[in-house]
Amino acid sequence: MRRELHRHPDLTGEEEGTQAIVQGYLDQLDIPHEPIAGTGVIARIEGGTPGRTIALRADMDALRITEAETGLNAGYISENQGVMHACGHDGHMAMVLGAARVLAARREDMRGNVVLIFQPHEEAHPGGARDVDEDGGLEGVDAILGFHIMGYIGSGVIATKPGPFMAHIRTFEISFSGRSGHHMDPDQCIDPISMASRFVTTIHRDVANALDPTHPFVLGFGQVLGGTQFNQTPDHVFLTGTYRTFDMDDADLIEVLFDRSLRSIVEAFTRDPEDELPSVRLRITPGYPVLENDPDLARRAVEVLREEQLVVDPIPRLNFGAEDFAHYCTRVPGLFMFLGTNNPGKGITAVNHSNRFDIDEDVLELGVRAYLALVTDFLRED
Repeated sequence: MRRELHRHPDLTGEEEGTQAIVQGYLDQLDIPHEPIAGTGVIARIEGGTPGRTIALRADMDALRITEAETGLNAGYISENQGVMHACGHDGHMAMVLGAARVLAARREDMRGNVVLIFQPHEEAHPGGARDVDEDGGLEGVDAILGFHIMGYIGSGVIATKPGPFMAHIRTFEISFSGRSGHHMDPDQCIDPISMASRFVTTIHRDVANALDPTHPFVLGFGQVLGGTQFNQTPDHVFLTGTYRTFDMDDADLIEVLFDRSLRSIVEAFTRDPEDELPSVRLRITPGYPVLENDPDLARRAVEVLREEQLVVDPIPRLNFGAEDFAHYCTRVPGLFMFLGTNNPGKGITAVNHSNRFDIDEDVLELGVRAYLALVTDFLRED
C-alpha cells in the first residue's frame, strides 16, 4: 500500500487520486467512509460495545520535488513527474490503513470506536486540519493520535514528549522603499539595500536580548530581492523569512520588536521629515500554533509502547518544524509522535524533503503495532 501511494503522489489540494486509493482499500475492509475537507477521507470503525472514540490521523499530500533514482526505489519511484512523497505521508497513510485492517477484523469485540482521518493539504498553510474540524471530523472524538516519519531519527525509534512538541511559525514579508539613483550621487539617493542590511544584522540580537534566555527561537531569512544594475541604488528591496517559537507570547513580542526596529531604521535614513521616503511595509502571517501534546496522554502512551517492547526515546533535539496536527490538539487531547526511519545499513539516510528521501519499510509494522497498542489501551473500560 505504501508503494502504491508513493508511485501516485498528489500535490496539496489535488489529492483526488490518493483519495480514490484510500477509499478503495477501505471498501475492501468494509469500513464506512466519506469525503471530508474536499479531497480527504474520514472513516469510522464502530465497536460491538459502546465506549470512547479515538481518532488516527494521516496526512495525504506530497511535495513539488522531482524524485531522484536511487536504486532502492526502482520498483516504486514516483510516476507523477515533479511530485514526490518526500515527507513520509505515504507511510503515514499506510500505517493507519494497516491498523484499520486489524481493527476492522476485531470490531465486534471492540469497545468504543475508531475514527480514521485521511487529511489533505497539510503541506501548505492554513492546512487541512481546520477544514476537517469545520466539516465535523472531530465530533464525538475523545482523543487523537498521529505519527510523523522522520529521516534524522534512527530506524524504529519512537520519539515523543508531553507538552510543547513542535513550534509555532510566522512568516514575514518586508518591503523597504528608498530613492533610486547613480552611485556617484549617494546624497541624492536613499539606499533600501543598506536599510535591509541593517535590519538583517541587528534583529536577531534584538530578539535574543528581549526574550527569556531559556526560551528557544529560530529566525531565518529566505529571500532578499532588489536591484537590477550594479551601479544603481534601487527603489525597493524585498525581504522574506520566518520565525519560530514554542511560546505564543514570545511570537507576539518578536512582532513588536520587528515593528520597533523598522521604525528606527526609517528614522535613521530619513533626511527630510516632510519627504514620504524612506518607508517600510511589514506583513506578518501567523502559521500553525505550537503543537502541544496532552501531558496525561503522552505519559500513558510511553508506558504502553514500552510494554509493547517498542523503543521510545525523548526527542533527540527540539523540532522547530510546524504541523497542522497542532489544530487538533487545541480541540481534543492529542498525541503526536515521530517514528525514525534512518538506516545507514540499508542506504536510507536522507532527511525529509530531500529528493532522495525513502523509508525503511520495517518501521511501518512498528507504527501499526504502536497504533493498535494505544487504541486498545485507550478503549479499555477503565
